[in-house]
Amino acid sequence: MYVMLKMLKKDYLKPAQIIVLFYLCAIIISVGLLSLPIALKPGIHWSFLDVLFTAVSAISVTGLTVVSTADTFSIYGIFILMFILQFGGIGIMTLGTFFWLVIGKKIGLRERRLISTDQNQTHLSGLVRLMKQILSIIIIIELIGAFILGTYFLNYFPSWQEAYLQGLFASVSATTNAGFDITGSSLIPFANDYFVQFINIILLTLGAIGFPVLIELKDYLRNGSKYHHTSFSLYTKITTVTFFSLMLFGTIILLIFEANHFFADKSWHESFFYAFFQSATTRNGGLATMDISEFTVPTLLVLCFLMFIGASPSSVGGGIRTTTFAVILLLIISFARGQKSIKVFRREIDEEDIRKSVVVTFLALVICFVALIILSATESFSLMEIFFEISSAFGTTGLSMGITPELSDIGKIVITMLMFIGRIGILSFIFIFHTKDHNVNYHYPKERIIVG
Repeated sequence: MYVMLKMLKKDYLKPAQIIVLFYLCAIIISVGLLSLPIALKPGIHWSFLDVLFTAVSAISVTGLTVVSTADTFSIYGIFILMFILQFGGIGIMTLGTFFWLVIGKKIGLRERRLISTDQNQTHLSGLVRLMKQILSIIIIIELIGAFILGTYFLNYFPSWQEAYLQGLFASVSATTNAGFDITGSSLIPFANDYFVQFINIILLTLGAIGFPVLIELKDYLRNGSKYHHTSFSLYTKITTVTFFSLMLFGTIILLIFEANHFFADKSWHESFFYAFFQSATTRNGGLATMDISEFTVPTLLVLCFLMFIGASPSSVGGGIRTTTFAVILLLIISFARGQKSIKVFRREIDEEDIRKSVVVTFLALVICFVALIILSATESFSLMEIFFEISSAFGTTGLSMGITPELSDIGKIVITMLMFIGRIGILSFIFIFHTKDHNVNYHYPKERIIVG
């Protein structure tokens, strides 16, 4: 990290490139940790590619895995995995800032540029306070979730040690939207336990909705009653409306599409919670209360769409992000109405953000399409299974139709790259290839072309 900061000071690398290198270093360290004999149960041996796949899945908090977490890792390995999930979920720079503060390092301009890049921030002021708040909020949420689930799991597990270990891991996995589990079958054992599902939905939502939203909500709850002029930012308004609209959309569509199929023999409350949980987990959770492959193709396509969008910016999730989808949708509506700008909540969205949204969406579609072509040529699974796996990997969701362990080496590499790109974000991926700024001080004559 010190060498990277020295390179940054001399402008050898841009902040986005440094962030990517940080994540690559985190993956290398994770591979080393997961390869330790104490991390594995006796008699467990796995290939380097499988270790790498699991490490990337953990750092990207995806949850796709080629091995059974419950059958592979020892108690020490489970705690190592939780440590990696914290790094991946909260973000490299959040924990990095914490360590800098602990050792007394001054957070200067260059470090702030790294933080702003990692957290998709557009300004440099207040970033250290932001990192402190993110870390404290997430840790508090995880501890509360661990206590609630651990106490409740006393009804399921024979000892309090196992119950609270299960509760702690479930809380960390859900809050970071990692999708890993140590039950051996995700949340399927709790398919009829609505309390466990509801707590997980809350944790998944708090992790995926975006750290700035949580901070603004905290400030509002603390000061709202005293200061009636308190208002939420445009980011928070768009994120919240889009996030919960997609969750509602997914729930309704699943209830409609599966009414005569998977839900045909289910009661209304069983159908609702199956649909509600599966819709919520596509935001980035990766946990499931059923075998996803039992859904019909139209439902699976809707889930792919939701996973492709993913979570919100500056959260634990991947995908193109909810705000990107919202801006694209608003752009289409504004264009159809003949408007030259996007107006929402009595504000206008900056043209730079509109351009970023278009680029992110288009490049994401290209990347997923290329991956689909490659996996269609190398894997023997159906197109639906491959497309679902790609959407899950890019959205760092972790849902699967069960094909992950059977992927070829090429397939594992492709999915690994998708998980990594989904975690660092399309913009950071683009800026990897950005060498220097080019200031253009001239313009050519404009000419209209035929499009559409």
